[in-house]
Amino acid sequence: MQEKQKITKHYLLASDFDQTLSFNDSGTVLAELMGVSGFEERVRGLAKINLVQQGGELAYLLLHDPQFRAVRREHLIETGKRIRLKQNIHLLSRVLSNLIDGYRFSFYVVSAAPEEVIQSALEGIIPPEDIYGTRFRYDPQSGEVQSIIRVPAGYGKVAVLEELQANLQISHDRVVYVGDGSSDVHVMLHVNRREGFTIAVSEAKYIAQIAKRTVLSDDALSVLVPVLEDIVGLDGVQVRSLFEAHGFVLQEWGKVRTDWLTIRENPTAASQVTA
Repeated sequence: MQEKQKITKHYLLASDFDQTLSFNDSGTVLAELMGVSGFEERVRGLAKINLVQQGGELAYLLLHDPQFRAVRREHLIETGKRIRLKQNIHLLSRVLSNLIDGYRFSFYVVSAAPEEVIQSALEGIIPPEDIYGTRFRYDPQSGEVQSIIRVPAGYGKVAVLEELQANLQISHDRVVYVGDGSSDVHVMLHVNRREGFTIAVSEAKYIAQIAKRTVLSDDALSVLVPVLEDIVGLDGVQVRSLFEAHGFVLQEWGKVRTDWLTIRENPTAASQVTA
């Protein structure tokens, strides 16, 4: 009697790092470590003049800003050790690999944060080969950043995602991307346009409007909820049961709709009312 082989649906799940898997921005932590003030002001200045793609500001500063030229590889590694991570990241990859029969999720981190920072922060949690961050070339004598090899920011994230898809031989509609901010807009629009699935983990104005689902939590496992509902097709009771089967309880689960409004007075209408 011939056994029927069960078909497994293979998905690529890619996640940003800064403020998606962590609570901190890598650049802020690095600036504190190096004693450099005004990091956020410098980033806002670069964003205002559109000199670099959003998310790539830290890479630019490390290459061109005099106060960041003192940064060496060991400083990036130490920065990673100081990053505060969200809960249960160590379980997310493991649960995704064995989430539910008939589904397989390959988990990767794609971020504009320096690769050394991410690898240090996620050491023992995510294999280094599954992490795609900004990669630098260092001067062999001085150890300072000499040039940039790759920056997964803006459209750079799209390029990494397409590379992963090709390597894994995964179709566009089986790509899931998780992000938190404006640097994820390009890649989310790209994934949505090709019928993939996008998840925002913040209520940042632009990203929440683009993502197909938004989930807010201090726990990295929270992204499993929209995956289970919208991709696997489970209802709320089944989602809770699956979490319990893995040893977790969804203690609070509230669904809300967020409307973003800007209201200002119409001077013409106001004058007519006064008259």
